[in-house]
Amino acid sequence: MILQLRTLAELSEFITSQKQKKRTIGFVPTMGFLHKGHMSLINLAKESCDIVIASIYVNPSQFNDSSDFDNYPKDEQKDLELLSNNFCDAVFIPTQLEIESIPNVRVDLGTLGDVMEGRSRPGHFEGVVEIVHRLFKAVSPHKAFFGNKDYQQLLVVKKMADSCSLSIEIIGASIVREPSGLAMSSRNVRLSKDIRNKAGFIYETLSKTNLFNIKESRAFLTDNEFELEYLEIHSFGDDKRLFVAGLLDGVRLIDNVKVN
Repeated sequence: MILQLRTLAELSEFITSQKQKKRTIGFVPTMGFLHKGHMSLINLAKESCDIVIASIYVNPSQFNDSSDFDNYPKDEQKDLELLSNNFCDAVFIPTQLEIESIPNVRVDLGTLGDVMEGRSRPGHFEGVVEIVHRLFKAVSPHKAFFGNKDYQQLLVVKKMADSCSLSIEIIGASIVREPSGLAMSSRNVRLSKDIRNKAGFIYETLSKTNLFNIKESRAFLTDNEFELEYLEIHSFGDDKRLFVAGLLDGVRLIDNVKVN
């Protein structure tokens, strides 16, 4: 069974022992209710690190909607079994009191915090910076792994690490999708079976959208009962992507694809 670390003292003792043995530590932070997307991060970390640690912590400050926080799915036993079956070495499961004992940090995100998720979810990225910084300080990994589904969040984490001079390599991984094309998310379990099977139309629409037909794509999504928050193209350096967010069957979903 996977090693469970539930206090900062236990975590620190484990990390110190591994670093004394010159082992490279990979870290996969999660909010639990794990799926194949998370396991792809664990497997990617295993390829380049000696020791892989996951964390399970649902951070209240990341949720601008309290009902979304209250309804976030949880299944710790299933999570532990999945991590163990995928050869994750240890999992850090702290209490809110433990986490909040680590000093907080604030980072100026500039325009990155003003668009898309930053605009739609006020305070969300401040919560992301807060929790990821605290976890980075606690785990002190050499590498940390995040999925590209939350691409804007990945950029926020990279900016935070750079601003705070953290010597952690931040690695983004490809989006893992359900057979329909729907991007895997812990929230998908809240969709009805019928809606979940049909939800691949979101990815299909993204794949067919370009700068010249984005208006038509917005209309198509809305006509299919997707309560659209945004469908926008943004460039970050040389990386241009099409991003979407909205509600389907009352569940908030996000996705993105690269644009050539």
